[in-house]
Amino acid sequence: MNVRMKLGVIATSVAALALSACGSSSLSGETGASTAPSVSVSQNVDLASKLPESIKSAGVINIGVDSSYAPSEFLAADGKTVQGFDVDVFNAVAAKFGVKTEWHTADFGSIINGVNGKKYDMGISSFSITPERLKQVNMVSYFNAGTQWATAKGNPKGVDPDNACGKNIAVQSNTTQEMTFIPPLQKKCGSNKINVLSLKDQSQATAAVVSGKADAMLADSPVVAYAVKQSGGKLEALGDIYGAAPYGYVLPKDETEFAQAIVEALKEIDKDGAYKAALEKWGVEQGAISDFAVNPKPTS
Repeated sequence: MNVRMKLGVIATSVAALALSACGSSSLSGETGASTAPSVSVSQNVDLASKLPESIKSAGVINIGVDSSYAPSEFLAADGKTVQGFDVDVFNAVAAKFGVKTEWHTADFGSIINGVNGKKYDMGISSFSITPERLKQVNMVSYFNAGTQWATAKGNPKGVDPDNACGKNIAVQSNTTQEMTFIPPLQKKCGSNKINVLSLKDQSQATAAVVSGKADAMLADSPVVAYAVKQSGGKLEALGDIYGAAPYGYVLPKDETEFAQAIVEALKEIDKDGAYKAALEKWGVEQGAISDFAVNPKPTS
């Protein structure tokens, strides 16, 4: 990935990560991102008319986000501004509606409840679309990512992605890696179980591997690629990317019209080039999709 920060900055202190953060970003100029062509986004008045009344009157979409998941969404060096490709893509969507965004840092596991409780208008935090989540909320697909392993350089603990029994494996809590991918591996292990280090933030999981506390970690493929790039040779990806699935924006179940309007806005920013420009800026263009949809059938 193209963000030029040391891993120590990514693995921000717990205190800094606990800060509530809100901010907005454009398609150019975030600290640490590579320079990419800026694509202007014009408002579509017809789409704006489909916004919920509360957002129309405020002129702002309030978004819950776990800002520890670089390069998708993470805190800039100021410890407050949320940046990443998720931020850039959705800020372009918001521009189509003619409104601003405010990004509020939250624990990943609390975001869906926050959306349903009207604390946030929506959640954007690299949520894989799963049957369990679709029972709770509407989801709009916008990106495709898989899962991958990472270890210390050279895989000194000899971790086998197909047989991690007895190993210390770091994951961020409440992610599909913890909830979907680890359990089938655990069933193979008998009494020699995987020691799952379930950590609050992805930055903590990455730091656990770098420090040797964990033998490996399991995370979304763009996150692993980013961590390896920024580790200065301390980490390497292990095995192939697997379990590819779309990310989805999280909206309340009663906001179907808003969800469909977001699909239309995504199609427009894809057509005018802003969608691809945002992904290319962060080096994740391989995850681009064009079949944006409300509540697509999950792949897992």
